[in-house]
Amino acid sequence: MKILHFTVMVILSFGVSGCFEDSKRDANSTQEMTSSMKDQEQKCNSGDYEACSDLAISYEDSGSQDKSKIAQYYKKGCDGGDLLGCNNLGILYEDGEGVEKDPSKSAQLYKKACNSGYALGCYNLGVLYDDGVGVEEDKFKAVELYTRACDGEEPLGCNNLGVMYYRGEGIAKNVDKAIELYKEACDGEEPLGCANLGDIYDGVEGIRPDAKLSKEYYEKACKLGDDYSCKKL
Repeated sequence: MKILHFTVMVILSFGVSGCFEDSKRDANSTQEMTSSMKDQEQKCNSGDYEACSDLAISYEDSGSQDKSKIAQYYKKGCDGGDLLGCNNLGILYEDGEGVEKDPSKSAQLYKKACNSGYALGCYNLGVLYDDGVGVEEDKFKAVELYTRACDGEEPLGCNNLGVMYYRGEGIAKNVDKAIELYKEACDGEEPLGCANLGDIYDGVEGIRPDAKLSKEYYEKACKLGDDYSCKKL
C-alpha cells in the first residue's frame, strides 16, 4: 500500500493578494528594500492595513530577527481587517515567534480569516482540527474546513480533502473522489497533489497501475519542488 502525502504543516501566506505562492518579492538592492519598507510604514500609519501586513512580510524577507515587531505589524493589519495579517499572525502564535505560543489563539485567528472568506485560513484551521492542536481533534470539522478551502480555490485544501476521502477519515472512503481532488490540487500547482497522483498510478489498492501516467505526475511534482517525487523518477 502506498503512503499518500498529507500536509500537516500550517502555511504562511504572503503578498497583498493573500496567495502564499506569491511569497517572493523583487528587491534590486538593500537601498530599494529600505525605501519600500519606509513607504509601507507610512501607508500603514495612515490607515492602509494591507500595507501593515506587507511591512511585516518585508521584515521577514529581509531576515529580521525582530519577531515581536513582525507580530506587531501583522496584528495591526489584522485588527484593521486585513485577512492575510490574521492568518500570518496565527502562524506566529502557533510557533511562538514574537508572541507567547498559543495554538488556541492561532485557531481564533484562522477562524476569523476563514469566516471572512480567506481560503488559506480555512485550510490552516482544518490542519489544527485534523491534528487536535489548539482545538479538540475533529476529523469531521477538518473535512468541512478543507472543503471550504478547496471551494475557495486553495489547492492545499483540495489535497488534504483528497487524503481524507482516500483514508475514509471524517467522511466515507471514496478513492475516485480522492483522485478527483488530487487532480484539482495538482492543476493548481500544488506538488503534493501531483505526488499523490503519482503514487495512485504507481499502484495502490483497486487502481490499475499506469507507469506512464505515474511518471508524468512525479515529474510535475518534482518540477514544483517535491523531493519525494524527484527520487521516484
